[in-house]
Amino acid sequence: MHAITISEPGGPEALVWTEVPDPQPGEGEVLVEVTASAVNRADIMQRQGFYDPPPGASAHPGLECSGRVAGIGPGVSGWSVGDEVCALLAGGGYAEKVVVPAGQLLPLPQGVDLKPAAALPEVVCTVWSNVFMVSHLRPGETLLVHGGSSGIGTMAIQLAKAVGAKVAVTAGTGEKLERCAELGADILINYREQDFVAVVKKATGGAGADVILDNMGAKYLDRNVEALAVNGRLAIIGMQGGRKGELNIGTLLAKRAAVSATSLRARPLEEKAAIVAAVREHVWPLFDGGHIRPVVDRELPMSEAAEGHRVVEESGHIGKVLLVTS
Repeated sequence: MHAITISEPGGPEALVWTEVPDPQPGEGEVLVEVTASAVNRADIMQRQGFYDPPPGASAHPGLECSGRVAGIGPGVSGWSVGDEVCALLAGGGYAEKVVVPAGQLLPLPQGVDLKPAAALPEVVCTVWSNVFMVSHLRPGETLLVHGGSSGIGTMAIQLAKAVGAKVAVTAGTGEKLERCAELGADILINYREQDFVAVVKKATGGAGADVILDNMGAKYLDRNVEALAVNGRLAIIGMQGGRKGELNIGTLLAKRAAVSATSLRARPLEEKAAIVAAVREHVWPLFDGGHIRPVVDRELPMSEAAEGHRVVEESGHIGKVLLVTS
């Protein structure tokens, strides 16, 4: 088969489409013939040499895919060759075939075609686990999403609105904010021109955001805590604004607030399986009736993964950039 390899850390040109050995499913695993994968920030970090795959995972980038089951390993039940699926991966999605633990497979949700389904597993699992399983967003509360036009952001908007929450988003252009509004965002903040703390507090009558989903890390840490409501919850899922920041514990204590930080890729298999099962139970029914949908900016041939990385690094997209095998 062919896959994207990384000969050495570097720019997008480090991604090379080349022939590699076919993977073989082991105990509890399923072989998937890949139709599409999607570009995630973690893939870019891996290409740059900052985010190695966890032990035992494929060395090829790609944290999600869609495709058809091509083989079944020992001990697997509930799946058959030919089933159309999408999957959460620890790596290997930028390839024509990938091996997946059976607990990380999902059927296609109602009304979603095979290619765009590749845009779902990583973002849905990330949003559901952080915003709902950890931060317990409730109807009537306010969620602030940084990077509202990203893959994570566009899904967070839709899921929060589906459960009856109010949504504030930050983005860097009017076009991106308009797309967020189309998905249901209530409070639109251009972070280049506005102070998100002031806007959120004004829009909530001085209360602040009950939950904040943050991809920036250090750069926004202090201001995020300031923007939290009493009993607020800050969920950090990225470090685009740096790794080390100063936390005002006094403010945190006064607000009885909480800060959590999680990653998905390196979690134990049983934790990933539990998240995937929760997504299948709680999120997949929302696709029936069009309450939520994948947001895809563009499709590129997988052999042109370098261009996909350039687009995402430049933030020249809304939603997800897909890489398709054919």
